[in-house]
Amino acid sequence: MMPQLLSSAIGQVFWWTVPALVVLGVVVIVHELGHFLAARALGITVETFSVGFGPEIAGFLDKSGTRWRLAWIPLGGYVKFKGDESIASLPSAEDIDKLSPAERQGNFHTAPLWRRTIVVLAGPLANFLLSLVIFTGMVLWTGIVYQQAEIVCVEPGTPAAQAGLKAGDKVLSVGGQAVRSFEDFSSYVVLNARSPIDITVERDGKSVALRAVPELSEGECVGRIGVMGTTSAANARVESAGLFTATADGLRRTWRIVEGPFMFLAQLSRGNACASSLGGPVKIAEVSKTFATQGFINLIPLIAFISVSVGLFNLFPIPVLDGGHLLFYGAEAILGRPLSQRAQETGFQFGFALLLMLMVFVTWNNVAELWSGKPQPAKVTSVCRK
Repeated sequence: MMPQLLSSAIGQVFWWTVPALVVLGVVVIVHELGHFLAARALGITVETFSVGFGPEIAGFLDKSGTRWRLAWIPLGGYVKFKGDESIASLPSAEDIDKLSPAERQGNFHTAPLWRRTIVVLAGPLANFLLSLVIFTGMVLWTGIVYQQAEIVCVEPGTPAAQAGLKAGDKVLSVGGQAVRSFEDFSSYVVLNARSPIDITVERDGKSVALRAVPELSEGECVGRIGVMGTTSAANARVESAGLFTATADGLRRTWRIVEGPFMFLAQLSRGNACASSLGGPVKIAEVSKTFATQGFINLIPLIAFISVSVGLFNLFPIPVLDGGHLLFYGAEAILGRPLSQRAQETGFQFGFALLLMLMVFVTWNNVAELWSGKPQPAKVTSVCRK
């Protein structure tokens, strides 16, 4: 009995940690490599490249003097440039004007503003590029798969039924956007709860214009109208794609991930979404576990999704994040001088407190979901109840 319990416990620890560490590890390394490569290219000295925070587990010093380290807390990472006092990249308390020529050489804070801006932007841009490469590679490998947007079931009494949608309808457009697959249709519905959406379908060879108002599902906290699309492989079509077409499709998928949070925030501000839908490390671990149990190769598209999300989040104008540094640089460009160290320290403290509160909030929600056993699938679509 005990060996079975031990084996089960080890298995749970493995599936809850290893897939998430793989996903976060790839995303963090690519993000920091963006900063690192841009800094090296622009003559800025990188003193430390760290995957994770806290005490070092292992590391080495390269020929350029950069310390590469793996730390105990794997939830992030950083690069430390010459002149940094901390991982927050705050300027030295010493007046920069008093630095000697040797101290200025390779110092991040004495570099021209445009160089510092490029170095900061390079991290998020590397995340976006990773997503583009992954999606482009997937399309080159498999082709573009279209699951036709044909409705096979409409739940009675739902917004779909009230709008006049019927089984057999083929969705042509939603919200004025052309629909190529059922995924296009369901993704739009999910992010537009309680908002009237125009739907054009093909029925008996004719175009029919309808309007539906997706309801906010109580359990999943997303928009749904009560339809199910076909999942038959016979109804899917695959189009081979060259590099140009694959890249265009990769850009489209990446952009869809970018615009998702803004659509969500717009809905949240109108009360048409739930803050509990926000995900943190616990949610990433849960989704990574779900994907990995079906094969670790399934983590590849998840890495692309998380990579875009991390890149976008880092561009938010919150001190501590890359976007916060860009905010300071914008002020520097306007004022003609850097903000005072006191102002930057105050901004850092505010940003750190804000991120800490956000982390506690999303982690509490995610843990509460797991504890209550409420299902939260990674991909939500409307289903017909038999």
